[in-house]
Amino acid sequence: MARYRNALPQLAGDLFLTDAGVETDLIFNLGIDIPEFAAHTLLPDKSGREALGNYFRGFLSLANEIGCGYILDSVTWKAHSHWAKDLGATADDLKEANQESLSFISALRDEYSSSKGAIVLNAIIGPRGDAYAPEESVAAKEAEEYHSQQLRWIADTPADMVTAMTFTQADEAIGVVKAANALDLPVVISFTVETDGNLPTGQSLASAIEDVDQATQSGAAYFMVNCAHPDHFSHVLGDEPWARRIRGIRCNASRQSHAELDECETLDDGDPEELSKQYAEIKAKMPWLNIFGGCCGSDLRHVTQIARVVTN
Repeated sequence: MARYRNALPQLAGDLFLTDAGVETDLIFNLGIDIPEFAAHTLLPDKSGREALGNYFRGFLSLANEIGCGYILDSVTWKAHSHWAKDLGATADDLKEANQESLSFISALRDEYSSSKGAIVLNAIIGPRGDAYAPEESVAAKEAEEYHSQQLRWIADTPADMVTAMTFTQADEAIGVVKAANALDLPVVISFTVETDGNLPTGQSLASAIEDVDQATQSGAAYFMVNCAHPDHFSHVLGDEPWARRIRGIRCNASRQSHAELDECETLDDGDPEELSKQYAEIKAKMPWLNIFGGCCGSDLRHVTQIARVVTN
């Protein structure tokens, strides 16, 4: 049963951490193969499941040590039908993957039942298509129908909320929010931006957030930015109504563009200390931010440094 679906604790403003770049960490730092970058494929394998468990335990322990809350993500970013053919999966396989991933993180939460802060189970969904280079535009109604399938699977799990991660189009985000609202699932939209601070469509982050809110009567619980380096978007942030809808950031460790990262065969993990200082600068500009983690190229080292600076 969902514990916080009717009242997300992070909305009260207390500090919450998330994890980092799970796929890049496991692939490059641990040498674990993840087919099609779909981390849910590790769950049926004993060693893969153990690697995922150990990965998340590091962040859960960090949050407990600091005494803050933690948003525990499922590995379901690619567990939807767009990737079925590439993964050789059926709809039943994907449904089971979503349910198993939520069961997996629910068991991890039970392991940390004595943690000082709340642990929120967060079901992750990804965009329809390549998050770095979307092949085509997705209309809001089409997105609502498409994402409803995965969201229905998630609604029947202990998930407290769902986050549409690394989304690149406002219309697709609108569809997700409407579909989640229809299922009474709290939903967060996390946009990714290019090196100029705009979405890959060319739309500004401000305009995208405003469009989603207007079309859904502010149906998203809040917004985030992920899969971009602070240098790419910090200049567009400020104390404006649309920016106050952003509660969290999960930045790439690398300054490389998405196109460069796609071609990269080695891990660019940046500088954890420098990255944490950039987080501190963004938090000083936007003191209402209370959710912090990492994305591609980052790992527990980065989030540990980030946690230190945002708690000062």
